[in-house]
Amino acid sequence: MPQTHPAIDQAAPTTAPPAPPTELSLEERLTLVNTEMTARLDEAAVAYEVNTAHIETEPVDLADVVTVPLTPTLQPQPNAYPTPIAALLQRAHHRLLTDGWCSGALVDEDGARCMLGAIRIEARGDSGLEAAAAAVLLDAIRRKFGDGVDTVPSFNDAHGSGSGRVPMRMLDQAAGLADTRGL
Repeated sequence: MPQTHPAIDQAAPTTAPPAPPTELSLEERLTLVNTEMTARLDEAAVAYEVNTAHIETEPVDLADVVTVPLTPTLQPQPNAYPTPIAALLQRAHHRLLTDGWCSGALVDEDGARCMLGAIRIEARGDSGLEAAAAAVLLDAIRRKFGDGVDTVPSFNDAHGSGSGRVPMRMLDQAAGLADTRGL
């Protein structure tokens, strides 16, 4: 009897079928979403830069944005600075906060003062102390705005159309500078 061989089924797979996909763990899903969102945010940032590149802007100083209400009933601050010039500049700053700021005059008809007027009233007649405080103030102004500023009154008057925040901030910074120098 002839030997018969079973027929080989050519359609039968020769490798094992692929395993069904396993479900991703929570960590893997979070990593995948994080990667996708990072790519989207990077793409949006580039699109924003391209779309706004033609718009001219000037930097905003947070000190001009973050303000507190100014009221005439503010109590004098305790002397935070032990040195005489720093304390004088701090008192002048407080004087502008309470009495108001003006430009074009040492004192206006409402009692508001310019930077030098506030220093003068707080110096209480001591011209040496007044001159030293004005010199430190001018140095602080020049550090921030460059050597183009000639005098404290010219800087004060250059901000005549504003609210006085910049001159007041410069008095405060000058007080810190004087304290750092031990003046």
